Amino acid sequence: MRTFTAHTTATSTPSEVVQVLTDPDAIVRWAPIPFEVLELDEDRLYPGATVCVRGQLAGQSAEFSVHVLEVSDERLTLVAEGPVSIDVDYQVSAARGGSAIRASVSVLGHGLIGRLLAKATKALLAAGALQTSLNRLATQPAPAIAP
Repeated sequence: MRTFTAHTTATSTPSEVVQVLTDPDAIVRWAPIPFEVLELDEDRLYPGATVCVRGQLAGQSAEFSVHVLEVSDERLTLVAEGPVSIDVDYQVSAARGGSAIRASVSVLGHGLIGRLLAKATKALLAAGALQTSLNRLATQPAPAIAP
């Protein structure tokens, strides 16, 4: 399993960054791999949530069950299970003028097709897709929270 990392800074507070990380409508705007949410029982990700999504990997449609492991003011950790397993860890900390954000993504394929999709996903991440998406994340406004 290969792990890819990226770092950036944002002018938003860590709490605002985590709001963007956990808002499915915002995630669609910055995620490294385009996807659509098929099933979600809340407006945002929370610890213990399972979200069904569909995306395109190497031109192939693939469905994933996303299991949210941790959400805090400083972290989002999740695992997406499908033909490829994708472990994702976002760490957010206060920094001068806003926040420092670190993303870590590990990819593992299952079976022949999964290994081929994992290889394509790794190539995409190695080509800079993770850094590009993290830079987009840093520019997203925090979603409004209803009182």
